[in-house]
Amino acid sequence: MLPELLLLTLSLSTLQADAIWPFPPKRFSGNSMLSAGAMGVDSNDRVIAFGDFNGDQFLDLVAVGPDQQELAVYIWDHEAYTFVKSSTFMHRQKVLNVVPGDFTQDGKLDMLVMGQDHSQVSLQVYLGLPQGGFNLDPVSAPASAQAQPIPMDLNGDLKIDLVGTVPSAPSDGQFKVWRNTWNASRPASMFNLTDPNFSGSQCRLSNPHSNAAVDLNGDCLADLFLVCDYGRDKQFQIWVNNKDKGFSLAQVGTFPPGLQTVSFADVDRDGTIDMLFTTCSSVSSSTGIGSGCAINVAYNRQLPLCASATTPSMKNGRRVCRQPQELCVADPDFQFNLHAGADNPDFASTPATTIFPGATPALLVLDTSVSPAVPLPIKLGDANHDGFPDMLAVVASDTGRNSDRTPMLAFSVPCGKGVAGCAADGSGRRGWSVLKKGAEVLSAIKDAKGMAFLDLDEDGTLDIMVQRTDRQGEGNIVFVQNNFYFDAFFLKAIVLNGACGSGMCSAPNSSLKYHPFGVSYSGATYKYTVLDTTGKRSAAAAAQLPQTGYQSLLTPYSYFGLGRTNNYIENMFVGSTLHSEEHFINMEGVIPNSKVVIIPPVERDGSWRKELYLRPGEWIVWVTVAVVGATIILAIITFVLHLNEKREDELERRRASHHINFDAL
Repeated sequence: MLPELLLLTLSLSTLQADAIWPFPPKRFSGNSMLSAGAMGVDSNDRVIAFGDFNGDQFLDLVAVGPDQQELAVYIWDHEAYTFVKSSTFMHRQKVLNVVPGDFTQDGKLDMLVMGQDHSQVSLQVYLGLPQGGFNLDPVSAPASAQAQPIPMDLNGDLKIDLVGTVPSAPSDGQFKVWRNTWNASRPASMFNLTDPNFSGSQCRLSNPHSNAAVDLNGDCLADLFLVCDYGRDKQFQIWVNNKDKGFSLAQVGTFPPGLQTVSFADVDRDGTIDMLFTTCSSVSSSTGIGSGCAINVAYNRQLPLCASATTPSMKNGRRVCRQPQELCVADPDFQFNLHAGADNPDFASTPATTIFPGATPALLVLDTSVSPAVPLPIKLGDANHDGFPDMLAVVASDTGRNSDRTPMLAFSVPCGKGVAGCAADGSGRRGWSVLKKGAEVLSAIKDAKGMAFLDLDEDGTLDIMVQRTDRQGEGNIVFVQNNFYFDAFFLKAIVLNGACGSGMCSAPNSSLKYHPFGVSYSGATYKYTVLDTTGKRSAAAAAQLPQTGYQSLLTPYSYFGLGRTNNYIENMFVGSTLHSEEHFINMEGVIPNSKVVIIPPVERDGSWRKELYLRPGEWIVWVTVAVVGATIILAIITFVLHLNEKREDELERRRASHHINFDAL
């Protein structure tokens, strides 16, 4: 009977321990990528955009139905850990793209819906209501040409303008600006179509394109990157933002043949934004699969970070490097060199077959399940917190219609011999290594048609959303939870558009108040320096929502890894699109593993508002337990020492009272 009694005693003690254990069990277990299912999203819907529609700092999403006209907004329910459909409505035309943004600058997220209207793109804005939902009587704007316009604050008032072309423009292209002139008393006239203040020869925008609002000359002020048609080739134009003086054409370059899409990130972590793009020798119009594809990285040649704080930044009257306090100093000599060759260390082209080995690997570059087909850019995000952006792509086994289409995650790794993306001798800046162990849930998917990075439940890890064709009968969407443990830190940041600068917005004719967190502001820039565990200083840069065209599926916040560090973030520069003298601020001592919210002033001479939110991670509980335990132990030690001291004092007093003064006798 003794073994049975012992087992029963252990079982009862386990039940009692579970009953009094104050911490909830982990939602996911296992050091790997884990499938989280559809998370409440309807199986037939296609996710088309991300945004925070109810201002609770949790990411929501917009989906379009199979008819490409019904739009649905899904709100994230933190308690239930799922998306909940909050509203649906029908758009009058086939939906090409949705751009969430606070177009009325009232702190509520509106939706710009681009629809197919014969040979042009209709633009209609559904205004967000303070109590939730949308005004289903949209505000119409002048139509765009087929090349979709992109949002950008061009005149420095923190309001979302649009830049693109109109159907009546000549064939050689003529840029137009949809100037945001919103006035609540005249809601029908939200945009005023004007000519931009551009100094230089304008090009003809490509359709589709990878246009972006991103800082490329290093002054923490968003510039304009445009992809243009140039005969059979593609060119890029970089227009530098000169604030009230307008934009000037700074560089024109030609892409290698077969350009598909361009993505932006600080690939080599040097404090400048680089561009990564795919090229393919041919693309099937029926399947959207490209063959003979290559992954190309064009590094932004700019002033580097000084080796140490004592290194002089000036030499012979010229600036040769940047001090940590000078990260937002423009470099007028910045350059992208897309010439492939051993004599150009600023450009690396790697065949996709080298990065993603297989029988006949090809890349899915177009989603042909919808009409017109949607381009699929390479997704960049720091999935392992090491400070270097990783790469997410859909790899096809062949170019046939029934080929397997698998999402693959490639980590950015240091260069060395045998590393994909590096030279044969191991030289180069960064290479790529495909995640295999722990990525079985990704490799099991054979019908992917799109993917994106996002942070489910805002828990501080970059998760993955995969959209599917349902060929495997498992639904059209699956969310993959990144449950790897990485011994490194991260930071999330979002710049708002200055709405309700006091921090709270008030609904008109109501006592309702709300936070203006969901504004989806394009063009913010982040630059920071951090010290690793060896004391080495490095700089990094990130952009906020640089691209919105063609269902780019970028999050409204910026997420970047910090690597292993035992210190605060040394300097963090946050840039806006303000046309004030100081369009950026420097924040010192930012705590890692947190979220920073920055509200720039609408007035040019106003003050910035900063808020820091710590992530309530599991380690906080254990730190609390350790602090409380250490405090109790120290209190016990202090109490015991106090009792000992009191006893010694009493003994000494007694000895003194019995002491006989013989001299007095």
